[in-house]
Amino acid sequence: MLKSLCNAFGVSGCENDVRDLIANEMQSLCDSIETDSMGNLICYKKGVGDSRRKIMLSAHMDEVGLIITDITNEGYLRFKTVGGIDPRVLIAKKVVIGINKVPGVIGDKPPHLNDDKADKAPKIKDLYIDIGAKDKEDAKNYVNLGDYVAFDSQYVEFGGNLIKAKALDDRVGCYVLIELAKNTYFHDIYFVFTVQEEVGCRGGAIAAYQVKPDIAIVVEGTTCSDVAGSTEDGFSTKLRHGAALSIMDRGSYSDIGLRNALYNTATAHNINVQFKQTTFGGNDASVIHLSETGVRTAVISVPCRYIHSPSNVACIDDINSCKDILDKFLTKEAALWSF
Repeated sequence: MLKSLCNAFGVSGCENDVRDLIANEMQSLCDSIETDSMGNLICYKKGVGDSRRKIMLSAHMDEVGLIITDITNEGYLRFKTVGGIDPRVLIAKKVVIGINKVPGVIGDKPPHLNDDKADKAPKIKDLYIDIGAKDKEDAKNYVNLGDYVAFDSQYVEFGGNLIKAKALDDRVGCYVLIELAKNTYFHDIYFVFTVQEEVGCRGGAIAAYQVKPDIAIVVEGTTCSDVAGSTEDGFSTKLRHGAALSIMDRGSYSDIGLRNALYNTATAHNINVQFKQTTFGGNDASVIHLSETGVRTAVISVPCRYIHSPSNVACIDDINSCKDILDKFLTKEAALWSF
């Protein structure tokens, strides 16, 4: 299922394929599912306890990508980024464009013709997509202005239980929610798959207002900095060290009680867990915790190397750590936890 989720086309604002894939899986697992006016998928599963509360588990469906803004006379496509993408990861990458998944390659003027910029990172305005069109009129037969563009990068398992794919942020979260929906818990669970997180956490705000949860847990893919040339004091998270709990980021503080409950659940069940060591970035927790009169919210994430690129890398053991911590919390600790 994770492979299908990662390979699906779902740039922010164009999450239809991903939503259809998830809805097909969740239909038989939940008591009701609905798509709101924003495009969020909200799946409700009734709890078995006598005194149930509403718990919202949130993961976003969208991925970073590009959008077509111009077609040159020569038939090349100019674009802007959708979400945060480092231009250095773009040159010579394969992409697919629009609903027909037109193939293309991102290009730039070669260094020997670009002496003043040879040693500098490229700028988006200098890049283009080559779809093999003869000219502007030919290109218009295949693409339109406003078409979304996704990386053409396939899911691959490799190395020591690792996976490489695009969009692990946040298809890993979507996968974890689908797996958890196969179980029944004490409290009512709202499995919420949000849209447009990468462009301002837009869907999460709407979904939280609709669900009105007692508590919320955001399940994310997050940065992993244990790469060549970096030192441990600069690490955000480490691969193979379990799911990461956030203390704070640019958008929110995690609720101390809920965060500690998740951490204690992990240690009590001998599940690998770590704390995220940096505070940059943000996610849907930033808008969920401010909904209505406020929602106690925590964030649990799967470490991903090379995030927001065509080739994210994550460890299957860390994904399972995230799933197992939430499962144990929802099975036992949440039934006893003070809301």
